[in-house]
Amino acid sequence: MNFLTIGHRGAMGVEPENTLRSFVAAERAGLDLIELDLHLSKDGALVVMHDADVDRTTDGSGPIAEQTLAELRTLDAGRGERIPVFEEVLDAVDAPLQAEIKTVTAAQALAEVMLRRDLVDRVEVISFHDEAIAEIARLVPGVRTALVASRYGTDVVQRAVAVGATTLVLNIRRLTQEIVEHARKADLRIIGWVVNTQDDLRLVRALGLDGATTDYPEIKRTGRFTA
Repeated sequence: MNFLTIGHRGAMGVEPENTLRSFVAAERAGLDLIELDLHLSKDGALVVMHDADVDRTTDGSGPIAEQTLAELRTLDAGRGERIPVFEEVLDAVDAPLQAEIKTVTAAQALAEVMLRRDLVDRVEVISFHDEAIAEIARLVPGVRTALVASRYGTDVVQRAVAVGATTLVLNIRRLTQEIVEHARKADLRIIGWVVNTQDDLRLVRALGLDGATTDYPEIKRTGRFTA
């Protein structure tokens, strides 16, 4: 398998994260996949944003879950961009997607879109939460899933296997050769995040990972990349 480069929230190092502008920039830069985050609005819309509230990335405030889509649409998500819904991203870019979900409820909403639009081949579902992965796997036959982890040990391999994930997306700050070897024995693919510097890239290459999630599209083009 070729080494994959994955755009973190699009191209968040150069564009407002999780916006259509960011996703289009990532695709134009030739990244292999685009990663995004999903939350549910008060009225059940599958909106694209990393945080549970809008404070950090927009000119608004408060939890996403307490605002309707219409209310969320009034906010500036950076450079005049509006908060997109998942299906708008599907229509704006052609690239394969990694969709991160935080809850079982979000898994259920995502499953409905995946089944209706036949997205099993295009969308890999990722999550820090084992129960969310288990739920999407139950609802969408054949879906590809990945377990994401920031603080972990070798137990992360058993967790991934238990929920049927085929990939681990791991914080490179804690990644060791021992964990890589455990994952390989379980036949798991490994993606490292976040890879933003030359040293980061050298590490994931040395560990023999399958890909890297990056904030900067330039990592696709040069091994001499620096943030």
